[in-house]
Amino acid sequence: MMTKREMVDWLKLEIEVIEKGGYNPSVREPRKQPRIFRDSVVCPNMGLEEKVEPCAHCFLMEFVPAEFKSSDNNPCHLIPLNDKGDTVASLEEEDEHEKAQTLLLSWLYKTIARLEKEITSEQAARV
Repeated sequence: MMTKREMVDWLKLEIEVIEKGGYNPSVREPRKQPRIFRDSVVCPNMGLEEKVEPCAHCFLMEFVPAEFKSSDNNPCHLIPLNDKGDTVASLEEEDEHEKAQTLLLSWLYKTIARLEKEITSEQAARV
């Protein structure tokens, strides 16, 4: 199992992917929309059409609601990104790729802040 510190590092890497345009269509394949999380370095199946590694092995499952953990189709896309319950899946259904990235960035920053606060609290409790 991944530590909270490792999760923070991976989530920060995902921010970097978004901020550097990693989910924008490439010049070589302008019609192909990169898949959030699936085409990122945080995914154990990055770039693969067929999954080799089960999603259960991905640290993002920590954030997937219990009722969606058994989903075969990218459970990470079912992580609620805001209080309204928007998810990557719901926003992509509406063809809202930019909004999905914006909400994902916000979720990433909030989640990192929460995890870092928990890490600090846990460290203080040990002292």
